[in-house]
Amino acid sequence: MGRLKQIWSSLIVLAVVVIGARAVPITYLESAVAKGAVCLDGSAPAYHFDKGSGSGVNNWIVHMEGGGWCTDIATCVQRKSTMKGSSKFMNKDFGFSGILGGKQSTNPDFYNWNRIKVRYCDGSSFTGDIEAVDPANKLFFRGARVWRAVIDDLMAKGMSNAQNAILSGCSAGALAAILHCDQFKSILPKTAKVKCVSDAGFFIHGKDINGGSYIESYYGKVVATHGSAKSLPASCTSSMKPELCFFPQYVVKTLQTPLFVINAAFDSWQIKNVLAPTSVDKSKDWKTCKLDLKKCTAAQLQTVQGYRDQMLAALAPVRATTTGGLFLDSCHAHCQGGSAATWSGDKGPQVGNTKMAKAVGDWFNERSTFQNVDCSLLNCNPTCPAVSTDE
Repeated sequence: MGRLKQIWSSLIVLAVVVIGARAVPITYLESAVAKGAVCLDGSAPAYHFDKGSGSGVNNWIVHMEGGGWCTDIATCVQRKSTMKGSSKFMNKDFGFSGILGGKQSTNPDFYNWNRIKVRYCDGSSFTGDIEAVDPANKLFFRGARVWRAVIDDLMAKGMSNAQNAILSGCSAGALAAILHCDQFKSILPKTAKVKCVSDAGFFIHGKDINGGSYIESYYGKVVATHGSAKSLPASCTSSMKPELCFFPQYVVKTLQTPLFVINAAFDSWQIKNVLAPTSVDKSKDWKTCKLDLKKCTAAQLQTVQGYRDQMLAALAPVRATTTGGLFLDSCHAHCQGGSAATWSGDKGPQVGNTKMAKAVGDWFNERSTFQNVDCSLLNCNPTCPAVSTDE
């Protein structure tokens, strides 16, 4: 394990050098341990903090890392011996690029803000909160406490003076940004402009290839295992089952804080895990198709195309708001705002002839509204990357 960790850290550093991202050192929040705000294995939470400067000194972007979920004791035990369940295994430096980038040329609206990457080590999108720890497995389900401990620490480090702030994330971290959006705004100064950005976090309450909803039962296990119900938005849980309040389409109906959604209509993670999860694909007809859409049959491609219709229906509450933003491309991708190439690069995806960096920047600064839906067919957008992107 030690050798693997060393190799992984070396690869991270190499990647940082190659893509020109700024390497930001890790901060371990040891003071959180006494509050019970810990990773799955009981280790301290962690984040990376690149301080703002000049006109951005009182502006903050808190970006939460993604990385799926663990649904039961077995998968959480497995997870706690990885960087997604323990800060002991996390790389010491993280390359900041894309929405967290520090160069004006590639991130013009947010480059000089205080930029924070919150590491993900709880497996519940920062929602878990169970006091008891089973001595047999020594698992700590404390994601909600981790989130609050990090936010409180950042408040003490200057975020209490914020003039502008964004809570964002990728994938499971983007879902966390939606779930904690209103709470984040309530903690920040009343005079601050506060908005949230979800990159590939709009997981839909979709139908799978058998007509059921595997993802609903999956999220139900996450909520039950981590004791997440009390940490989910009360404006949703007051009228729906807690596991349904893990789906953004129900949360955004009562969301008070402006939200910008970046998502692929043919989200690669959702095609694999919401539309065609392995457990419902008994005959394994979708095994190769869902990994490479070029290998799908005509009938399968029609089903994939239908997933876009489900996505659009789920996004209706976002599109119904005057304050919400939407960048829905027709790419086969997942997490697109994390690299300079896709965020603002010459070859990055565009919707309405606009790159996502400009779309989000214009929306946050209220230079213009942005709610654009891409052309309807898979691969109809020539600016989509050739290979699907993941965090």
